[in-house]
Amino acid sequence: MSGHAHAHGTATGQHRGRLLLVLALTLGVVGVQVVGGLVSGSLALLADAGHMLTDATGVAVALVASTLAARPATKARTYGLQRAEILAALANGLLLAGLAVWVIVQAVGRWEDPPEVASGLMLVVAVVGAAANLVSLLVLRGGQRESLNLRGAYLEVLGDLVGSVAVVVAGVVIATTGYARADVIASFAIGLLILPRAWSLLREVVDVLLEATPRGLDLDEVRDHIREVPGVLDVHDLHAWTITSGATALSAHVVVDDACIDRRRPGDVLDALDACLQTHFAMEHCTFQLEPAGHRPHEGAHHD
Repeated sequence: MSGHAHAHGTATGQHRGRLLLVLALTLGVVGVQVVGGLVSGSLALLADAGHMLTDATGVAVALVASTLAARPATKARTYGLQRAEILAALANGLLLAGLAVWVIVQAVGRWEDPPEVASGLMLVVAVVGAAANLVSLLVLRGGQRESLNLRGAYLEVLGDLVGSVAVVVAGVVIATTGYARADVIASFAIGLLILPRAWSLLREVVDVLLEATPRGLDLDEVRDHIREVPGVLDVHDLHAWTITSGATALSAHVVVDDACIDRRRPGDVLDALDACLQTHFAMEHCTFQLEPAGHRPHEGAHHD
């Protein structure tokens, strides 16, 4: 027997307007930085432009994925396409990692013979990029705790802001001291900045794909709450996982006393279980199998 409650929409889909605004800002800055980097000869500007282009690609993919995720479920795909958001986050993380390696390799290659850089133009473009990143950061801040894709975009923009500040510092150093390697150092720093963020995002995505217990959810605490429901004796085969950002699911075999079965009151137990998990853990998609105390030995393999 089971009790279900379905979430309406996905977390990313609720913040499409934020993503669209950030996408427009990011693409505009990318164009300015590419032109500025080519004209000034700054690898740091080009690295930052590549980083922001990767961010823009990730945001665009997230927008498409959120649209797909909103499509209704079918017999072939009982959860619809909600996992499309997670696949988008995976692609974004891989793009970030690839970009970081490229920037670091280019920076190492330029160390021995750094080219001349037009520091004035480099500085102006970097300041414009930093300002745009700050605006994007403020736009995304409100939804980054609710969606994996928005969190990924938020972290990327935060990295862009730090990268733009690094380019500004490098431009000031070159303009005041003529130390051309400052551009290479800034490029290398941007590459190193990207790597841990890519790793963090990929680790979260892998946890979702491997159906790990959602972060922040203590299954022992969930088990204790289920056992406190009147009529419940025990619980086993308890599983919880993330379908997509903002949508978690849980299933469990719940052992109930004979009185519950004899009096035909399983519906009351299901209602109490649903109310308990929604109230204490915000779990909206729960499936329970109710069974009498003597049934467990008749089951196949099971997990505590």
